[in-house]
Amino acid sequence: MILLTGAAGFIGSCFLSYLNEKGIDEIIIVDDFSRADKSRNWQEKSYKFKVERKELFQWLQDQKITIDVVFHLGARTDTTEKDQAIFDDLNLNYTKGLVHYCTAHQIPLIYASSGATYGLGMSGYSDQLEPKALSPLNPYGDSKNDLDAWLMTQEKQPPFWAGLKFFNVYGPNEYHKGRMASVILHTYRKIQATGTMSLFRSHRADVADGQQSRDFIYVKDVLDIMYFMYEKQPESGLYNVGTGQARSFMDLATQTFLALGLEPKIGFIDTPIDIRDTYQYFTEADLEKLRKAGYTNDFYSLEDGIKDYVQQYLMQDTIY
Repeated sequence: MILLTGAAGFIGSCFLSYLNEKGIDEIIIVDDFSRADKSRNWQEKSYKFKVERKELFQWLQDQKITIDVVFHLGARTDTTEKDQAIFDDLNLNYTKGLVHYCTAHQIPLIYASSGATYGLGMSGYSDQLEPKALSPLNPYGDSKNDLDAWLMTQEKQPPFWAGLKFFNVYGPNEYHKGRMASVILHTYRKIQATGTMSLFRSHRADVADGQQSRDFIYVKDVLDIMYFMYEKQPESGLYNVGTGQARSFMDLATQTFLALGLEPKIGFIDTPIDIRDTYQYFTEADLEKLRKAGYTNDFYSLEDGIKDYVQQYLMQDTIY
């Protein structure tokens, strides 16, 4: 039996489909299922049990079910949220509870960390850096980094664990994420409404408008890496999940226009004040550790990933 938290969310719901495609439906899905705006992500998929997030630990105690692996993808992911208590509850303490459960029952644990732990990247983007050497830019990044640091210092740990440092993931099933959705989705919607797209203007003299760059990874590559961790269970620890190649937001928007068969019409607006001081101008995952662990798959190029996302999902109004 697989336990999957965040099953109604973006990556979690995609992973539920991915498991179903492999013929796996002995799955316990966990989330806050009261949100009607995410119901498309899970309602037509196969699973064994559906458990509300707040009820999980009592449910596990009552059911006595044998679990083979826990994929913990549930979290508060809003990087603009400033209430530390929310992150302490949902990201830090809830995950600690799962760590204790997996340790006590000797269950492998694969959980979502984040590339946000690297902050401005002053120390680089290596997953071999100690969490204490990193300086996240917001409470969300802090919550992920604090959990990573705490787990690494625990004397008793799950038999295998992997904290996956997701960089900028894009793809189907993110339609509910609002401001936190990928620029691809925002571009698609803006094109439908106006035929144009506005990107954030650079507020640094050394970076041209639209040339702010991130490591964008298609969600289908993320799913392959997650399953690889489950199957191979290499050395426990933190692993970057990116492509290892930064691309600009200009590239991202341009490729979205091209996937729609349109000439790009892109302008610029000021970066909002509330995120301007903590805005990342560059991220790029160091994949040395992941490759040494045995993951050899090629990644979707940005062009191919956007084309698949736009043409197979956004234009068809379908989910994965």
